[in-house]
Amino acid sequence: MQEFDAVSLKIMWDRLVSIADEIVLSLVRTSFSINVREGYDLTCVLFDARGRTLAQGTYSVPSFCGTAPQTLQHMLRRYPAETLRPGDVVMTNDPWMGTGHLYDINVMRPVFRGDKLVGFTMSVTHLPDIGGVGFSATPVEVYAEGFRMPVVKLMHAGKLNEELLELFRFNVRVPDENVGDLMANVTCNEVGGRALLDFMDEYGIDDLSPLSDAIQEQSARAMREELLKIPNGVYKNAVDIEGIDEPIRLAATVKVNDGRVAIDFEGTSGPVRGAINVPICYTRAFSYYVVKCLTIPTLPNNEGAVRAIDVTAPQNCVLNCEPPWPTGGRHAVGHFVVPLLMGAFAQAVPERVITEPAMMTVFSVQGKNREGHDISSLFFLAGGFGAAKGTDGLSVTPAPSNMTVVPSEVWENLTGIVVERREMLADSGGPGEFRGGVGQEVVFRNDTGHLLTVGFVGQRTQFPARGLFGGQWGAKRTYFVNGKPVHPKGRHVLQPGDRFSTHEAGAGGYGDPLKRPLERVLADCREGLVTVEGAKRDYGVQVDARSGGGQRIATAAQ
Repeated sequence: MQEFDAVSLKIMWDRLVSIADEIVLSLVRTSFSINVREGYDLTCVLFDARGRTLAQGTYSVPSFCGTAPQTLQHMLRRYPAETLRPGDVVMTNDPWMGTGHLYDINVMRPVFRGDKLVGFTMSVTHLPDIGGVGFSATPVEVYAEGFRMPVVKLMHAGKLNEELLELFRFNVRVPDENVGDLMANVTCNEVGGRALLDFMDEYGIDDLSPLSDAIQEQSARAMREELLKIPNGVYKNAVDIEGIDEPIRLAATVKVNDGRVAIDFEGTSGPVRGAINVPICYTRAFSYYVVKCLTIPTLPNNEGAVRAIDVTAPQNCVLNCEPPWPTGGRHAVGHFVVPLLMGAFAQAVPERVITEPAMMTVFSVQGKNREGHDISSLFFLAGGFGAAKGTDGLSVTPAPSNMTVVPSEVWENLTGIVVERREMLADSGGPGEFRGGVGQEVVFRNDTGHLLTVGFVGQRTQFPARGLFGGQWGAKRTYFVNGKPVHPKGRHVLQPGDRFSTHEAGAGGYGDPLKRPLERVLADCREGLVTVEGAKRDYGVQVDARSGGGQRIATAAQ
């Protein structure tokens, strides 16, 4: 294997990451939908000619970082590398070959230097619509969820497949947005390919494989060194979460043995009749994410970094579903892989884990805006992020995701839905020596003058986020339509003027809340994160509402 000195390798590796970030910026600037422009529901990746990851964009959703290499392998099985030509563009939105649901489009472009294939660029984005019933947990088969594409060529040697594009347009509610986003993916991959060729010219590289070998080996070595610091043992955890009509049990066994980690989800419930099932690609990606968070969070993503991690799940369980189970809302179950595994690793490395987060709300709207134009869009809302030893949980922060929350003004302008109120929910963060992040209340009004269909896909309405090591649970989540609580995975038709709202959940606390420093409790009260009543009840602190001062008092727990 060709040797690279540490400084040169670092410089070239960072340059590749900057190219991936350039692809992201190109994608964001040319996309039509707010999911990409504002929400950053995306990833961009560079691969070598063998399909191994060179670099991924800094602004990337964690699950996509884990699924993209697998997606490329599916594409190369359909179109072997030797059959590809300059100008080809390959895509798929198949849940089992892509990211776990139909809404994410995976677009790949081979990179040629002259006649030689030297690598691949790939981008993944969440489309605003994919037909079917709309983004919802209600379908009972994948066929009802929308337009499903296998691995297909969108472009042949630079020529656009117009028939495929027209078929795509005919199957979605907002064709201009969808096609605009699709072509933004094509464009950004072209930008990435040119930048990769410039990189090769600058450094006099004819073949990226030796550099890729060095990147993979350094990542594998660094990860193994960190895994050796985790005590050998078998660590188990289980969580109960909401299903459609009854709870789902997720179970995991983590085996750590001399720098290797084996994760198995034996004991997990079977698939459910609703679109919250999870393909194994998504489960595997979030398993990698947890191990990375607990070892080297800053280590760039590639196959070397996960070489020592094995992930298995029982065939056709809810975390390894098979077609035709529906998967549109797979985040509502798949995101729980993170707290599930954090709870297991807490037995081995308690100082590294975070408490259970509140998770995200995703709701969809379909209908017409004030001007009478068709709309189909998603809105993401966040509760509290988990606390950890030495730090409080972040409030209203998406977990476990790297997305941003779309500004209310942008959402209002696009849809005609008014955000009437958006404020923190005091006392929603789980009490602890380190407090869980708090949730928020958000109230929306249908100001379009038309009927709107709204679908919720969320969790934490029955099972709140748990704390760790004496930390208490966060508050539950509740959805409302015109002031009445509704099912967290239902669809509702709203008349003009109707309101829908959410009380976003809080995250669990870390450590005994009675050990929280007095000044931090008083600061929480000043900032509206904890009420005077909550300070007394949960932290044993009597607060003087007028002066802002306070003192410790005896509690029942003491």
